[in-house]
Amino acid sequence: MDSRESIPMTLSSMTGFARGQGTSASYAWAWEIRSVNAKGLDVRLRWPPGWDAVDAPVRARAAEVLSRGAVNATLTVERPGAQPEVRVNEQVLSAVLATMNNLAGKVDAAAPRLDGILAIKGVVEVHDAEESEAERRSAEAAAVDGFAQTLVSLAEMRRHEGEVLGHVLTTRLDEIAALVARAEASPGRRPEAIRQRLQEQVAALLENSARFDSDRLHQEAIVLATKADIREELDRLTAHVGQANKLIKAGGAVGRRLDFLSQELNRETNTLCAKSNDIELTNIGLELKNLVEQFREQVQNLE
Repeated sequence: MDSRESIPMTLSSMTGFARGQGTSASYAWAWEIRSVNAKGLDVRLRWPPGWDAVDAPVRARAAEVLSRGAVNATLTVERPGAQPEVRVNEQVLSAVLATMNNLAGKVDAAAPRLDGILAIKGVVEVHDAEESEAERRSAEAAAVDGFAQTLVSLAEMRRHEGEVLGHVLTTRLDEIAALVARAEASPGRRPEAIRQRLQEQVAALLENSARFDSDRLHQEAIVLATKADIREELDRLTAHVGQANKLIKAGGAVGRRLDFLSQELNRETNTLCAKSNDIELTNIGLELKNLVEQFREQVQNLE
């Protein structure tokens, strides 16, 4: 047996945030990763110009760790360790000096000072130190590794929120199960009670008109009583609650399956409400609808 099968998995939320930073030679990099709900995995990356080499490996790392969520990751890079290089633009300087010489005899002014000449735009240029190809590749690899480390922090935050969501969902399922038990025990759901109510309605109709066929009405009442029985709906609600609890306990990326179960819970609850002709069962059905909706909303946050 694969040893991984015995390792319990945890639920994960799709929302989270993480930040990581580091250095490589003269480079300093920082990642910010945010994730929110999405139907699938959608990774959107932003990086400085010229750093597109990190795109493919970063996407691959994200797909290894995450199953669902809209992930926005931003990379910022600086070179605080690079010594700036000051260069004099000889062509611009020559042109400036030539202009000054031409004006020397025409304008009565003090001779220009060196600091004034160097302050003229374009004479002095400041550049970052030249980077080597090896240094750049090393920095890109460090940034990719840094993304993987930051992704671990994001996944931990998502798992923490998933654990909280798991408790909330389990509580909602317990409440749904309790309402199903109330409906099961309700005297109003028993076939004989339904038939009795229909028979009373038939009797009231017969009192108001002699044209009704009493035998036919009683037969229809029996059919309606059978259709009004919510036995199947209660059984399916119980089964769905049990399956949802199993998925939550198993953990992992079960958000889609729990979302499907929430739809099934909603469908059975709607049918229960439609069949009910008893005040208590109707109230139970409305409470069920509210709890199922709360369950569905929370499930939308799960991976």
